[in-house]
Amino acid sequence: MLQDKDRIFTNLYGLHSPDLEAAKKRGAWHLTREMLEQGPDWICNQIKASGLRGRGGAGFPTGLKWTFMPKEVRDRPHYLVVNADESEPGTCKDREILRHDPHLLIEGCMVASRAMRAHACYVYIRGEYINERHALEKAVKEAYEAKLIGKDNVNGWDFDLYVHHGAGAYICGEETALLESLEGKKGQPRLKPPFPANAGLYGCPTTVNNVESIAVAPTILRRGAQWFAGFGRPNNAGTKLFCISGHVNTPCNVEEEMSITFRDLIETHCGGIRGGWENLKAVIPGGSSVPMVPAEQIMDAHMDFDTLRDLKSGLGTAAVIVMDKQTDLIRAIARLAYFYKHESCGQCTPCREGTGWMWRVLERMARGEAEHDEIDTLLDVTKQVEGHTICALGDAAAWPIQGLIRHFRHEIEDRITQYRLPRAMVQGAVVTAAE
Repeated sequence: MLQDKDRIFTNLYGLHSPDLEAAKKRGAWHLTREMLEQGPDWICNQIKASGLRGRGGAGFPTGLKWTFMPKEVRDRPHYLVVNADESEPGTCKDREILRHDPHLLIEGCMVASRAMRAHACYVYIRGEYINERHALEKAVKEAYEAKLIGKDNVNGWDFDLYVHHGAGAYICGEETALLESLEGKKGQPRLKPPFPANAGLYGCPTTVNNVESIAVAPTILRRGAQWFAGFGRPNNAGTKLFCISGHVNTPCNVEEEMSITFRDLIETHCGGIRGGWENLKAVIPGGSSVPMVPAEQIMDAHMDFDTLRDLKSGLGTAAVIVMDKQTDLIRAIARLAYFYKHESCGQCTPCREGTGWMWRVLERMARGEAEHDEIDTLLDVTKQVEGHTICALGDAAAWPIQGLIRHFRHEIEDRITQYRLPRAMVQGAVVTAAE
């Protein structure tokens, strides 16, 4: 269990003021100049040694990602872009950082930009996050007025930060679609290569990182890489924000140690499962785009990247959606399928056509109005969508359906059988009457 002294986000619940002076008392902007003076290589090496993996879902090593940027700044400036387009259903962690601890993010932007030799950073905020944008813009203004950022600031690294408010499209959470939107174009993913580190924002070297990934960087540098690496299991280090929703007694956001078991996480912070542990049916462990895991497999599983990958799911953003035995899983996944159908940008044919088709079939299955052999057809279509699109939205639409069929195929079969049985009885009665 993570102790309070080891928490990075000490104002996660907004119990204290988010303003500059209060943030400084909590440790923000301490030794920032000294960290910047160590240079890009030192910063990248510390982040690599800490074992920090991206907190936006993919879990790619953050320090390694930063080193992909060119070592020299030539005719094209370098940019850092922070992905605050938190639109994954079930995910609600970054908004708490933006509202209650924005100075940790701003300081993190400056430190990460120094590591990438960038003098400018753009924070792209989800369209629906009005209050979060206001809170961040206020904090940015405070940082400028205190000469913590800007030209000739007290930290010795010229740095400008811009807040950009998106239009509320889920697809803009994909890094290249985000860059397109930031440039004023339609938010559609780009083909890769070239990768953003070579040709990103305005064709310049760019790194796109999640809010949480950037916000934890200064604290890691202050306390030391080994401190952060001391939490969690090998290759799954550090602390992590978990957003737990669904059928628990007290849903919450909480910062915990990576690799905590699911049972400990729920018992300690959520007051247990609604109706008791025997009432647990399934869990979506990392936001709506990862496959569900049945109760018996996840109860005592470690909540980290590798364990959940081995369970054919993923940690994702650590948005834990708990479902008890009263949940209609077919209808729940059909609802998620509608979301991905609605949010598809339409650029790739498998996603544009496949997401709508999968949703319509699931809606019929939820009512029982399907044939048993359609289950295999649906599974086959998910395989045709998965891995055949420019971005991962096709995968995100396919995986929840695959998880449903993998673990709860019998429920779909029973639903179809129950629907067909009364019809067969009625038809039999009609035939008998006719005879």
